[in-house]
Amino acid sequence: MAFHIVRFDHQDQPRWGLLEGSTIKPLDLPCTTTAALLEQGHEAIRAAVGDGAELVLESASLLSPITDDAKVLCQGANYRQHMIDSGMNPDDKSFNMFFTKSPASITAPGGEIIKPAHVQLLDYEIELTLVLGKQTRGPVEVTAANLHEFVAGLCIGNDVSARDVQIPQMQFHKGKSYRTFCPLGPVLCLLEKSEMHYLDEMQLQLTVNGETRQQDSTANLVFKPAETLSEYSLIHDFAPGDVLMTGTPAGCALGLPSPAVTKVAALLPESKKWQLFIKSQKRRQQYLQAGDVVESTITSRDQTLDLGKQRHTIKDGV
Repeated sequence: MAFHIVRFDHQDQPRWGLLEGSTIKPLDLPCTTTAALLEQGHEAIRAAVGDGAELVLESASLLSPITDDAKVLCQGANYRQHMIDSGMNPDDKSFNMFFTKSPASITAPGGEIIKPAHVQLLDYEIELTLVLGKQTRGPVEVTAANLHEFVAGLCIGNDVSARDVQIPQMQFHKGKSYRTFCPLGPVLCLLEKSEMHYLDEMQLQLTVNGETRQQDSTANLVFKPAETLSEYSLIHDFAPGDVLMTGTPAGCALGLPSPAVTKVAALLPESKKWQLFIKSQKRRQQYLQAGDVVESTITSRDQTLDLGKQRHTIKDGV
């Protein structure tokens, strides 16, 4: 049966805990990384519940359950409606869009997301995040039958993006990797082999200042985890504790221009084209500003799995 792990700050030291309802039961484990935790195995983790004082979830200072030694692998445009809104036909796609985020962008599931002073177009992207559990060397064939060997669990991710860096500079990695741009957690939900079906049954919701901006189900993923991991293994080795962010639903702040406008813009000098792009995007009220509150939740359709809630306030940086 799936169980829910959190990582929290205790006397200025990170600790692991087993979350049951609203109670955290500290684990007596020496693990300092997510990889080391996963290598303990389910039985050892369950047996590590100690005699220490239990904590109330609301009183705990939660940390990312993914430590910053992890690789952050990403998929782009992977929900049907998001593809359609981006001008793509999902049925015509035969390969994934891959990119990465810097591990330096990993941050806690609550607190602040820092908007760098030069960033004008700050966007949000809720994503179901797979936590990988197997070391690989070279390409692998991942199927429904062996998916459990590669996916250890799930958590919430937010692929925060500086669109005015990502798009005009054609820098996905840079535009998505500023510090605090990858909130992960709060819950690391570890799965059993029989529970892999939940990867196709998770319900995502992101709100800004209480307004729902993104809402969808992983049933609508165009590229499913098994085929995605197989394709990604052609260019990356995996290690326990690495994460794969599986794409975001429709509803981001980014608004793409019409095909007619795109054709006209293609005739303009580069500097003028991107100047107009930024000017048009700044008219969209959906982009994040200082003081905005972003909340994200992911649960299974039957409510058995609950990955918790992320809550962040946007803060201007320097």
